[in-house]
Amino acid sequence: MNILLIGAGGREHTLAWKLTQSSQCEKLFIAPGNAGTARLGTNLEIDITNFEKLADACIQEDIKLVFVGPEEPLVKGIVDYFNKNEKTKHIHIIGPTARSAALEGSKSFAKDFMKKHNIPTAAYQEFTADNFKEGVDYIQQHSLPVVLKADGLAAGKGVMICQSYLEAQAEFDLMILRSKFGEAGKRVVIEDFLSGIEMSVFVLTDGISYVMLPEAKDYKRIGEGDTGLNTGGMGAVSPLPFFDAILEKKVIEKIIEPTIKGLQQDNMDYKGFLFIGLMIKENEPFVIEYNCRLGDPETEVVIPRLTNDLVNMLLLTAQSRVNEIEIEIDARSAVAIVAVSGGYPAEYKKGKSIQGLDISLDECMLFHAGTEVKDDEIVSNSGRVFVSVAFGSDIKDASELADYQMQQVYFEDMKYRRDIGYEFIKENIFPK
Repeated sequence: MNILLIGAGGREHTLAWKLTQSSQCEKLFIAPGNAGTARLGTNLEIDITNFEKLADACIQEDIKLVFVGPEEPLVKGIVDYFNKNEKTKHIHIIGPTARSAALEGSKSFAKDFMKKHNIPTAAYQEFTADNFKEGVDYIQQHSLPVVLKADGLAAGKGVMICQSYLEAQAEFDLMILRSKFGEAGKRVVIEDFLSGIEMSVFVLTDGISYVMLPEAKDYKRIGEGDTGLNTGGMGAVSPLPFFDAILEKKVIEKIIEPTIKGLQQDNMDYKGFLFIGLMIKENEPFVIEYNCRLGDPETEVVIPRLTNDLVNMLLLTAQSRVNEIEIEIDARSAVAIVAVSGGYPAEYKKGKSIQGLDISLDECMLFHAGTEVKDDEIVSNSGRVFVSVAFGSDIKDASELADYQMQQVYFEDMKYRRDIGYEFIKENIFPK
């Protein structure tokens, strides 16, 4: 069958790589794709939120399956559009409806959902311009640090961990009164700060049944030792040494199963991947956030470890037959390291020529993130440019190999972290 994959990042190159391994994938189209996906299928220059043109492309190319990678089209209702359109309602589309995607699109909606279904999360309150003064008073009475979250999508920049009341008040003012994040920050969720170790779990669900994928941990800070500004992700590791059977059981019973039951009870149509960001505090899981799709760069370690036929998994999901899927996982460790443009996540330059992307090393993969072809050469086109992924017997081995592969590729002012997975490489693999 012909398949359309929507998106343009490292996640989408990884998914394209996996989809084309299936005998059921005849032709793969990617909208808009990047220089890496162009080698696996046909890139279509269509914006990810131009639903009409995406639908027209599906008719023209006889697409039978659409897989939505990024959150924006999901939150804006691409699944609803395809399902209600007479020309496209016969096409299987993987992703939640707009109402279900609000689990990511609205922090307020997600927190209310967790509260309703008794899913562990940080205590919180919501504020808008209408009760701004109450929010000011709430911050003054809150313990430090305090977390402020813009309610809507803010390109991964809408979460502020404030260490002082002055900082918290300033950010609260900037969000609500000065539109720091536009409409996304008109409603602000203020919540308790949870200390512990972050991790991510992923499920594929048809809204009734689910299967768990390999777990992962990503690294958001730009600097080694988790210092500096937050980014879209500088690397990821999978599996996690501390995620034992006891903790997994808690996550399933306290987080995943109540979430899936909540979807059913609230009549939320959900056919796709659900990313659950967790904080593990004193060996107890708490939900930090839901994402209505796979994460990036977590996808770059989770999907390579998945040995199932991904196309078959997606078809079974579309047909509400997830209960028939048996997940098969490569037992090896995987580490992803992201190469970024100098200056990222602040200002950076595009159009830097990249050398070495055709390197081929055993147990390694290179996935394009922000690349394009210009004048017959591959150049940088975003802050995050490409991802070096490697397998190993443990995180240390995988990390060293991914770093070695990274050293074979070059573009001007290229930056990356050499300490991805650092806390698991030390003797103590059970961080507090």
